[in-house]
Amino acid sequence: MQALSVIDSTLAALADPTRRGVIDLLRERPRRAGELAAAARMSAPAMSRHLRVLRAGKLIEESHPENDARQRIYQLRPEPFDALQAWLEQVQQFWNGQLDAFKAFAEAEPTL
Repeated sequence: MQALSVIDSTLAALADPTRRGVIDLLRERPRRAGELAAAARMSAPAMSRHLRVLRAGKLIEESHPENDARQRIYQLRPEPFDALQAWLEQVQQFWNGQLDAFKAFAEAEPTL
């Protein structure tokens, strides 16, 4: 059940297109909150709300440069994406099995 909770929070966090855009930006490299806000063309407080959701879903983490604790740098965390990928693979295996069974049924010799 723990894995489903992680998947639920991951999907909830990714439901918003702005947050998916943040994820895409962070795939390139870690970024400061200001960079993310500028790239998304939104205010810092609005971006802060999106970052809060992504942090709560544990999709991202923040760090601080050694010389300036006021700045926050965000980067992706792999664990929630790994859990989502594993779940998607299970769903894909289910559908592959269903399609294989249907194919076998459709290709079977008719018994009359």
